[in-house]
Amino acid sequence: MTPSNTLTEAPAPTGPTRPATRPGSPAARAARRRALLDWVAVHSLAVAAALFFLLPFVFVLLTSLMDDQQALTTDYWPTHWEWGNYGKVWNTPGFLTWWRNTLLYAGAGTLLTVVSSLPVAYALAKFRFRGRNLALMAVIAMMMLPPQVTVIPMYLFWSKQMGLSGSLWPLIIPMAFGDAFSIFLLRQFLMTIPKEYLEAARIDGCGDLRTLLRVVLPMARPAIAAVALFQFFYCWNDYFGPQIYASNNREAWTLSYGLESFKAAHHTNWNLTMAATLLVMAPVIVLFFFAQKAFIEGVTLTGVKG
Repeated sequence: MTPSNTLTEAPAPTGPTRPATRPGSPAARAARRRALLDWVAVHSLAVAAALFFLLPFVFVLLTSLMDDQQALTTDYWPTHWEWGNYGKVWNTPGFLTWWRNTLLYAGAGTLLTVVSSLPVAYALAKFRFRGRNLALMAVIAMMMLPPQVTVIPMYLFWSKQMGLSGSLWPLIIPMAFGDAFSIFLLRQFLMTIPKEYLEAARIDGCGDLRTLLRVVLPMARPAIAAVALFQFFYCWNDYFGPQIYASNNREAWTLSYGLESFKAAHHTNWNLTMAATLLVMAPVIVLFFFAQKAFIEGVTLTGVKG
C-alpha cells in the first residue's frame, strides 16, 4: 500500500533546454561586443551633433582672443591670448547704452507680456462665455498675421500720432495688451489643470482673481517660465523693431542693432567683432543654461487639449 503522505514527483521536462550563458563563453563575449558597439554608435552620433552646434561658438571664441593680424589668417589657434579685446569692446562709446536699452526692452517687454497674457489665457481656458471660440480663433489668426502687414500703419500711428519715433516705447507699450503666441501657449497649459482645484478654491470663498493668483499661478509656473524665456529671447535678439523705430536716435539703439554698426566700423578687426558678438550672446546663453529645466518642462507639459 502506498502511504498517503508520499510526495508526487514533478514530471521531467520533455522539451530541449537552453544552456545558460557562462560569463567567459564566446556568446557572452559576443554580447558584450554588441553592447559596446551599440554604445559607441549612439554616443558617436550625439558627440557629432554636439560638435556641429559647438564648433561655431569655439571658432568665435578663439577668434575673439586673437590679435588684429592673426584674425585675418588661417591660423585658428591664438598665438597670444588677447583678453583685452573684451575690454576694448566694452569701453566702445555707446556700448553700455545699447546694453541698458536692451535690458529695458527685454525686461519690460517680458514682464508686460506675461502679466497681460495670463489673465486672457485663463479666461479662454476656464471660463464659459458667449463668443469664447470666436475669441480663440481671433488669437490664432493674430499668430498667423505677418508683422510686415501691420508695420506701416503702426509706424504711422506711433510716429505721427503719438510722437514716439526715435525710442523703444512703440515696441514696449503694445506688449501691455498681450501677445497672441503667449496667450495660446498659456491657454493650452491651463486647459490641463483639473477644474476640481478651481472649484475647491471657489468653495473656500476665492473669487476669480484670487483663484488665478493663489491656485492657477503656482501651478502654471513652468508655462509662465517658457513664455517669459520665449519673449525675452525675442526682445533681446530683435533687430527689425529697433531698426524701424529707433534707427534715427543712437541713444535708443539696442545691442542687436548696435552690433551691426560696430561691425561696419570694425570690418577689418574680426577679433573685436567676434568679442562683441560673444558679449551680446553671453546673457542669453547663461540665462538659458540656468533656466533650461523650467523651459523644457513648460514646453513639454503644454498640452494640445481643447
